[in-house]
Amino acid sequence: MHPASPTYHLPVPPPSPLRRSSDGATRDSVGRSRQNGTTRGDTRARVVDAALRAFGTRGYDATSLDAIAADLGIRKQTILYHFPSKEALLEAVVDEAGTELSGVLEDALSVASSARHPSGGPGWAQVEAIVRSVFRLAGRRPELLGLLREVSRLGPGPAGRMIGVLEPFIARATGFLQEQMATGRVRSQDARLLLLSTYSAVIGVATEVEVLRGLGVEPTARSLVRRRSEVLDFLRSALVIDPAPRPSGQEVASDPEVASESEE
Repeated sequence: MHPASPTYHLPVPPPSPLRRSSDGATRDSVGRSRQNGTTRGDTRARVVDAALRAFGTRGYDATSLDAIAADLGIRKQTILYHFPSKEALLEAVVDEAGTELSGVLEDALSVASSARHPSGGPGWAQVEAIVRSVFRLAGRRPELLGLLREVSRLGPGPAGRMIGVLEPFIARATGFLQEQMATGRVRSQDARLLLLSTYSAVIGVATEVEVLRGLGVEPTARSLVRRRSEVLDFLRSALVIDPAPRPSGQEVASDPEVASESEE
């Protein structure tokens, strides 16, 4: 009989020691982040979302990095790890908000691209769909539209950045208006200027939601639909050649959002 071969056991390495980095997170020896169970990407996204809410409701100047950190339960240094300054954070917020808004508008335009509206002829359905999507956003994400208003107030830098993010949609919408003008369905004018004027009018009315909430008045679905109806009537009169008249209050009475509110 041969003697049994000796059994060798490989040593088990000890757990990787944790070390704290400059951003306030703990990392092991291979650099994996362990900050409150989240990754660095998660933390960055949380900071951007919190800043969007704060800038869109309290305003950029009235919001400090300390306040955002307190809202999130993190240190100010953690924010500065991801964004070296408040201005850099604003740029990230503008990019995020512009991307979200552009996605909402593009979806609305795509859904309505083959639709037809009896009172406005071919093409009016797209305009109506975009206005409706903005007002839905006003009810669901008022801070996003509040940020758009705040960006306009902050001057050409932030406003120009927002326009840059929205440029693909602006180009598509401008082409759509030019096509409608060429067919005689929409009054002939500067398409891009018309689009920007329409954007200002729609956003201005839609952001009344946040203004009212700031005054302690909670807008109802009925009031939002009524304001939306007024904007659509104005745009139809300004854009569509010989639009068919619509009975006053028709949209408010038949809108499913109002119906669902009355059932509650």
